[in-house]
Amino acid sequence: MTDLKLGVALWSQVTDWPQVAAAARQLDGLGYDHLWTWDHLYAPTGDPYQPVFEGATLLAALAAITEHVELGLFVGANTFRNPGLVAKAAATLDHVSGGRAIVGLGAAWFELEHEAHGIDFGASPGERIGWLDEAAGAIRSLLAGETVSSPGGAHYRFHELRHSPRPVRSRVPLMIGGAGEQRTLRVVARHADLWNLAGTPDELRHKDAVLRDHCRAVGRDEREIERTVGMGTPIIRDSRAEAERVHAQIFEHNGRAKTWERQPIGTPEDVAEFIAPYLELGYRHLIAGFPSPYDEESMTRLATEVRGLVERG
Repeated sequence: MTDLKLGVALWSQVTDWPQVAAAARQLDGLGYDHLWTWDHLYAPTGDPYQPVFEGATLLAALAAITEHVELGLFVGANTFRNPGLVAKAAATLDHVSGGRAIVGLGAAWFELEHEAHGIDFGASPGERIGWLDEAAGAIRSLLAGETVSSPGGAHYRFHELRHSPRPVRSRVPLMIGGAGEQRTLRVVARHADLWNLAGTPDELRHKDAVLRDHCRAVGRDEREIERTVGMGTPIIRDSRAEAERVHAQIFEHNGRAKTWERQPIGTPEDVAEFIAPYLELGYRHLIAGFPSPYDEESMTRLATEVRGLVERG
């Protein structure tokens, strides 16, 4: 038997609150482990100007209507918010949800939404990763009840910053998304409880080796970092042809977004075969992305039929 965690990132574009709420309740009832949503101000897939919800607000609403799933941004744009505000929001979400908050954090990549909103995008990816490193350390300290000051910080200027109340659980997990080998994975090694990336099994095998090297360099036990992988958009039907038809329809609905290649599409057996190599690598926490209109059949069959095939596997 293979231990498997399943999460879902509900795309928050081209939808409405009743649809999101219904999908969240379904996922919670199906026994999914984690529920995520995007952190974007413009739609990141298809037409950027189509409707999209703000992520942190949406998470708080989802916390109030679910009971079991853990909740996080997939992943939070570090550029959008001061780290102190992120930590305060995470503690609040943890109370609202009864101890189910996760902090998702990344360096951010979508320049258009920053430019339109007047948000500093930084001069380079390297600069944003430096900000991410600072922010992750501050957030970790604040959630642990520590006082944070950084008069000489490269980007942030905290002065005897401390928060109350503390989160419900003793350690709110921090997930960092990204795969940059020189700097991002160093930040993961220093701060993350969970790491998220996407790619082929061969790409993940290589990235994992790089992360282990960084962990050794910073004195971190790499086994403390849970590997998570974005598995794409699973569409599950009784035939591959029908699954491909549904997949095309859903992406057309999302601003005529170009369909993604190499997706877990087909029968339950096809999808189980698709994810098996990731499990063999030790990536046993899979996060599926579901665009609107949310595919109830695929969400159900992933949690029941595919999960059953894998765990018996």
